[in-house]
Amino acid sequence: MDVLLDNMDLYGPFFWTTIKLFLISGVASLIFGTFLAGLRVSPVPVFRAVGATYVTLVRNTPLTLVFVFLVFAYPLLDIIDLSYFTAAVVSLTLYTSAFICEVVRSGINTVPVGQAEAARALGLTFTQILGQIVLPQAIRSVVPPLMSMLIALLKNTTIAAGFSVAEAGAIRQYLSERGDNQLIGLLWVALGFIILVAVLSFIQRALEKRWSVAR
Repeated sequence: MDVLLDNMDLYGPFFWTTIKLFLISGVASLIFGTFLAGLRVSPVPVFRAVGATYVTLVRNTPLTLVFVFLVFAYPLLDIIDLSYFTAAVVSLTLYTSAFICEVVRSGINTVPVGQAEAARALGLTFTQILGQIVLPQAIRSVVPPLMSMLIALLKNTTIAAGFSVAEAGAIRQYLSERGDNQLIGLLWVALGFIILVAVLSFIQRALEKRWSVAR
């Protein structure tokens, strides 16, 4: 307990940075991942090819390499300067979106084809069918795997510690510099992540319960 209390100036701000990384990247990943899923089921072959290529490339690329590109290689292009935090958000978003895309696409495939055909007969466009009829049902059916992706994202935020982002994964290094017990310090970090994952699991159960009634 002493390690935690004596280093609250680390645990508080660093975990807050982790939470911000997770929230921003999580929302961005859900939006971009859903967009990619739309591309993958698009009636336009070029869009399907673009979506499939992106997902295939990113899913087979280690997250660390994505970080390395955004933090070290991207600045050489001299386009827009990114802070370490912003680079971490972009890296996590680009990587996680590929996995969320596949989860959402699997949910889209569970929606009966007849519903889309009926909507098309009524004159609705592909975008209207996807946004108003298919996606609302698809998202409800894939809540557990979506939450699993978000939990994985939460844990992946610790990689940002290796790229100069002061988040929970970097606490061990600071404890080492202060001469505190690193093992005990890491146990408190683990407990913090357990609590955050428990919150996400509670949200998952609440959504499943609510939407199961709605169906």
